[in-house]
Amino acid sequence: MALPALAGSGVQFRRILAHFPQELSLAFAYGSGVFRQAGAAPSQSRHNMLDFVFAVDDSVTWHMMNLLKNRSHYSFLKLFGPKQISSIQSCGAGIYYNTLVQCNGRMIKYGVIGTDALIEDLLHWKTLYVAGRLQKPVKILTQNENGKLQAALFSNLKSAVTAAFLMLPESFSEEDLYMQIAGLSYSGDFRMIIGEDRSKVLNIVKPNVPHFQKLYNNILQECPQVVYKHQLGRLEIDKSPEGQFMQLMALPRTLQQKITSFVDPPGKNRDVEEVLLKVAHDPDCGLVVHEGISGIVRSSSLIQSSKTILTAVLFK
Repeated sequence: MALPALAGSGVQFRRILAHFPQELSLAFAYGSGVFRQAGAAPSQSRHNMLDFVFAVDDSVTWHMMNLLKNRSHYSFLKLFGPKQISSIQSCGAGIYYNTLVQCNGRMIKYGVIGTDALIEDLLHWKTLYVAGRLQKPVKILTQNENGKLQAALFSNLKSAVTAAFLMLPESFSEEDLYMQIAGLSYSGDFRMIIGEDRSKVLNIVKPNVPHFQKLYNNILQECPQVVYKHQLGRLEIDKSPEGQFMQLMALPRTLQQKITSFVDPPGKNRDVEEVLLKVAHDPDCGLVVHEGISGIVRSSSLIQSSKTILTAVLFK
């Protein structure tokens, strides 16, 4: 799914992974500790926090085993046991983070998400929290033979391309496309105003274009609605109302619902297809799609950030 990450990181990732229960359907590393970002010296990346996500089939059992192995990783919530931890995990974006963990000589944080919750987010963009991370280059560490998960991972990438197309002009560069894709999961995220680097998307894309190409090249080559001039790094898409309607109908379910509620006045209760047809003819179609994505991200990022108070800060 991704090109090799920072040189020499593979062995270190495997050593870190060995500290955790191995019942994982998917594990990946992401962020500035894995992929270089613009403006950062190579030596700086080696000292950045390493970020991981672990997908597990049975969250209660996994947390039970992890509490036995790594009890110090948890906040005071460890006192309430694995069932309560899993219950808190299910709120908001469906992921539970342990942060500021010293492991194998590096500072790490790791999030735990149920496999079913991950598939739901990948297919339908229920929160776009973990799905958004998987629209950018990540370092896959382990993945089992779950066919539904594999299909959902691919569907998420196709959906990211479709949403980006709707917000881009008729002709644009590959870098423009990857900037739009990388920015999807930051749309509406209050952390981009408070605390996060406002130029974060540019810093992610600039040094990692080959990694984005590895993720999206096949999708772009096979998409009937785009002319992909690979050698020139340019793309042209169908911006007719008919073309935009096809793209809107292919968007994840939650985003279609957000767009419908944003466009359809209260009391009208028109069906989704009728509303999307209206949006396809709207000159501001891209802005409407952006507003829908922002609505998804805004609520999930607020809830997830409030969970951090419980899972990371208090009485570790």
